[in-house]
Amino acid sequence: MALFAISDLHLPAREKPMDVFGAHWENHFARIREDWLRRVGEEDVVLLPGDLTWAMRLEDALEDIARVGELPGRKIILRGNHDYWWSAIGRVRRALPQGMYALQNDAMELDGVLYAGSRGWTLPPYAQDADDQRIYARERLRLEMSLKHARSLSPDAPQVVMAHYPPLTECCVGVSDLLEAYGARACVYGHLHGAALSGAFRGERNGVTYYQASCDGLGFKLLRIPLKEE
Repeated sequence: MALFAISDLHLPAREKPMDVFGAHWENHFARIREDWLRRVGEEDVVLLPGDLTWAMRLEDALEDIARVGELPGRKIILRGNHDYWWSAIGRVRRALPQGMYALQNDAMELDGVLYAGSRGWTLPPYAQDADDQRIYARERLRLEMSLKHARSLSPDAPQVVMAHYPPLTECCVGVSDLLEAYGARACVYGHLHGAALSGAFRGERNGVTYYQASCDGLGFKLLRIPLKEE
């Protein structure tokens, strides 16, 4: 099994092509698909940490979900800040094709690897108003709930965490303390685009390796996440 990640596909839901954000987005899913078909096998796992489609309702997201679902490999998706279509988690899971899974403040295990995840929020000191601080505190609790669930499945299996928002920055530890406390090996996140990608934290910190997976930052190719057993 190989592990890959790619985030923020922003599929069009029939009406919002991404090339309005720049020529580099033109035919972006076709390029992602080409790379995916070349590199991913049926037993591999692909992490998609948020902003899958611009759809506003679940019914309108089904076509985009199917486009991803028909690709090789097992997929694990997480809600992003633009996934407005993501309703009650039970409805979302029932709508997913076979081999496609949704995480929401919980965890799962595939082939001896734990996967946990929560959307996250803007980190302090950037989250300065009362609403942002309240949501950030809530998201910390949800992330810890997910990490606890993962460790209840296995106390010592390797753990990979998904987040949509950055879990830390160069100047803010964010939620990295929770990842360290529960023995996460890696964290994959998205959300950032354009110039913001230059400030993204990538690499190892206190035993956790962080991967920025926004598709435009990857040149619309999947990112391979190494596992110890490889």
